[in-house]
Amino acid sequence: MSTTPQSLYRDEGIVLRTQKLGEADRIVTVLTRRTGKVRAVAKGVRRTKSKFGARLEPFSHVDLQLYTGRNLDIVSQAESIRPYGTEIVGDYRAYTPGTAVLETADRLTVEEKEPSLRMFLLVVGALRTLAEGVKPAPLVLDAFLLRAMSVAGWEPALGDCARCGEAGPHRHFSVPAGGTVCPSCRPTGSAMPSPVTIELLEALLSGDWGRAEASLGTNRREGSGLVAALLQWHLERGLRSLPLVDRT
Repeated sequence: MSTTPQSLYRDEGIVLRTQKLGEADRIVTVLTRRTGKVRAVAKGVRRTKSKFGARLEPFSHVDLQLYTGRNLDIVSQAESIRPYGTEIVGDYRAYTPGTAVLETADRLTVEEKEPSLRMFLLVVGALRTLAEGVKPAPLVLDAFLLRAMSVAGWEPALGDCARCGEAGPHRHFSVPAGGTVCPSCRPTGSAMPSPVTIELLEALLSGDWGRAEASLGTNRREGSGLVAALLQWHLERGLRSLPLVDRT
């Protein structure tokens, strides 16, 4: 009986989540630089004092060696590049946005082993910024969510009309339409956010941190609500971690 030979490959990635498997093993979901999202078995990592297991915790940036398997790949080596969890897990204001970053990346990379370098780089950038603790964590999260939706093909319209493309700015915002809408295209029930809030979202999407950090709390909260509504609309259900984020 012939068997498919196992092939060895190496990649770096961010650990998104883990699940227990059997007595001592764990399934790790990793967003890698070149391969895309990979689910793999890490054997023996739940035994006490497993340095191998400590490197495969969520938020960890790791260099991995894996064997391809029939259903799940096998992690044979793991070396730490940077354990972002060391700085993030102990800080609740960074931890909850960080968890939302990992959950979003997992949900938006639906197909396994479909390379998504842009998403990988977004996740690394968001975790690095959260770990540094210099920028407001809720703004870091909203910037990540806007850019992640853009990578997924759902970039919100924040200037021109989301439906007809008429040049803006426009006062009304429709989540089902995908952003700001002109008076002719405005669906019933559209929101009317502050123009300053839309400018904040534009700043977060483009990386204009000077303008974003000059924003007021009322605009940040209104912007966060719009971002969360857009993400929930596209995913068809909300993120478990998003309501836990401290927006104060």
